[in-house]
Amino acid sequence: MSIKIRSERLSDPPAIESLIAAAFHDAPHASHTEQFIVNALRRAEQLSVSLIATDRDSIVGHVCVSPIIISDGSRAWYGLGPLAVAPAYQGRKIGSRLVEQALLKLRGLHACGCVVLGEPDYYRRFGFEALPGLTFPGAPSRYFQAIIFANDLPSGIVSYHEAFNARS
Repeated sequence: MSIKIRSERLSDPPAIESLIAAAFHDAPHASHTEQFIVNALRRAEQLSVSLIATDRDSIVGHVCVSPIIISDGSRAWYGLGPLAVAPAYQGRKIGSRLVEQALLKLRGLHACGCVVLGEPDYYRRFGFEALPGLTFPGAPSRYFQAIIFANDLPSGIVSYHEAFNARS
């Protein structure tokens, strides 16, 4: 296994869509629309970061980052996800490598911070934590986490791009 991380290319979307569908197929927490969300973000030109992991020529992982809105007006904040790894490759630190690289790219974009909705024990290793005053309606507070790169802690309600409502 020789995993490489690179930015998404123009020819990658069909393979990314298949990968995401497979990765979330049996996930109990999934909406099973994750691949549609990524496609809608791409169409809306809202993929600030879109990275893939490859093993030889096969795409085995993907993560994306898109801008978010915080009700207090904070700027340069982003949302991480969806994060997907092919079922046969899960448990091999590919997701961790994708998250680390996505966070590095965000720092390069001079982001102030990033939020994620996901498993607290997993995302804590990257520096994410539940922050008081930063909320996402409908999500248990411990599953909605943030990492701050610069400036002060924002306080408000987070909204994701309308592409997160994609169903097909």
